[in-house]
Amino acid sequence: MFKKLKGLFVEEDETNQSRKKNPSSSAKKEPVIASPEENPAAYVPAATMGKANDKFMDVLFAAMDKHNLDGFDYLEFKQALKSLSKLPMDEEMRFKSAFASAQTMGATPSQLVKAAHHYLSILKQEDAKFQQALKAQISKQVGNKEQQLKDTNAMIQNKQKQIEQLSKQIEQHKAKMEKMKTEISNSTTKVEATKNSFVASYNLVVQQIQGDIKKMETYLK
Repeated sequence: MFKKLKGLFVEEDETNQSRKKNPSSSAKKEPVIASPEENPAAYVPAATMGKANDKFMDVLFAAMDKHNLDGFDYLEFKQALKSLSKLPMDEEMRFKSAFASAQTMGATPSQLVKAAHHYLSILKQEDAKFQQALKAQISKQVGNKEQQLKDTNAMIQNKQKQIEQLSKQIEQHKAKMEKMKTEISNSTTKVEATKNSFVASYNLVVQQIQGDIKKMETYLK
């Protein structure tokens, strides 16, 4: 029933069938996507464009198959429509012809519509499951990274503040060094002046004493 159910909703064209038989012929050029300038309203980045795939279709069909109603219902009516799809008749005639067969099985329009709504509710439940799983994935793959991004940004801000504080301290240390250099220069100048004054005073006294010695040796005999 599962494969038959899938065939009711998914039609594979001759090209797809040919590709399955000859995989090497599946290579094709990448589709050309209109630029924003050519069609701004319809432009969507290729990476974000959704496309139906077998994986999700199989999940949906499996859920419908699992909750298939007993007797002739919407799915059997869909099968009847499918069998008439290649006959030369318009859509209205196909629906009426399919319903004529359905009536022989005791089906009524309201029952078929109710059954179709039943399968819509099943699909809606699958959608809810998917949205819940998607939310968990977003929380895991995106939410955690967003938090890491915030934490990293906070670390950068903190490091930046530390750099600013260190830069400020370095400038303060540099200013202190310049002040110390000035103080050293001033102290050196003072010490040198003191030394020179002492030497001058020493020489003056020594010279007077030495002069007196010579004079005493000369005059006092």
